[in-house]
Amino acid sequence: MTTEVHHDLIVDQFTRQAVPFSTASPITDENALRMIIDAARPQANETLLDVACGGGIVVCAFAPHVLRATGIDMTPAMLERARRLAGDKAIANAVFDQGDAQALPYPDGAFDVVVTRFSFHHFLEPLAVLREMRRVAAPGGRVVVVDMYASEDSAKAAEWNRLEKLRDPSHVRCLSLTELRGLFGAAGLDEPEASFYELGDDVSNLLARSFPNPGDDAKIIAMFAASAEEDRMGIPVRREGARLRYAYPVAILVSQKASSAQRSE
Repeated sequence: MTTEVHHDLIVDQFTRQAVPFSTASPITDENALRMIIDAARPQANETLLDVACGGGIVVCAFAPHVLRATGIDMTPAMLERARRLAGDKAIANAVFDQGDAQALPYPDGAFDVVVTRFSFHHFLEPLAVLREMRRVAAPGGRVVVVDMYASEDSAKAAEWNRLEKLRDPSHVRCLSLTELRGLFGAAGLDEPEASFYELGDDVSNLLARSFPNPGDDAKIIAMFAASAEEDRMGIPVRREGARLRYAYPVAILVSQKASSAQRSE
């Protein structure tokens, strides 16, 4: 798949998902947002960039803790949601730009905190994006990647990624925790500190904010049901009466970019 075709898939999916994704309770969960903020350790005199910012939820959560918060995304409908959210919250120190995560339109070292959430599984080249995040991070700044991670069991990981691709055609691949950690070294960053939480909900709610191709919703439900009986995807899935519930594992990975003094040692 070419980059241009994949970008079109992302814009198509997230134009349709702009409202349901941005308002879903697992996505707006304040406890999870607090964990990300605590891990990033923002300071009042610092600047923040959220890469693939979506509806601006992370930017608006960080804005009270920093001097200026910037979000960048390629989907105009998501940016419209982000600007509306900032307006509704009366946030005056947040700005939103349209652009490509793999070619960030900012100078080297422009931000003290560079974060992205729930985006790496959509990137054809996540390492290229992480290198861009490192580039625009200031010396001594923090680079933060928050994403779901797949089982170390390759068969289970493949099954979960197959489900996610059916659910969202712009999905590429959830990496394992080992793979996510490995990207940091490959991007020239130190081994990241890690903390974890779960992104859980009913399968029916997940599908209500998803836009799979016609007929694929039934396949998705069947895959969740099979995994509730026999762990096929490496993620917790259980039945509660007539409901199916899932819990996607999420990692918060934080690495500090070396300062000039550290590089010279």
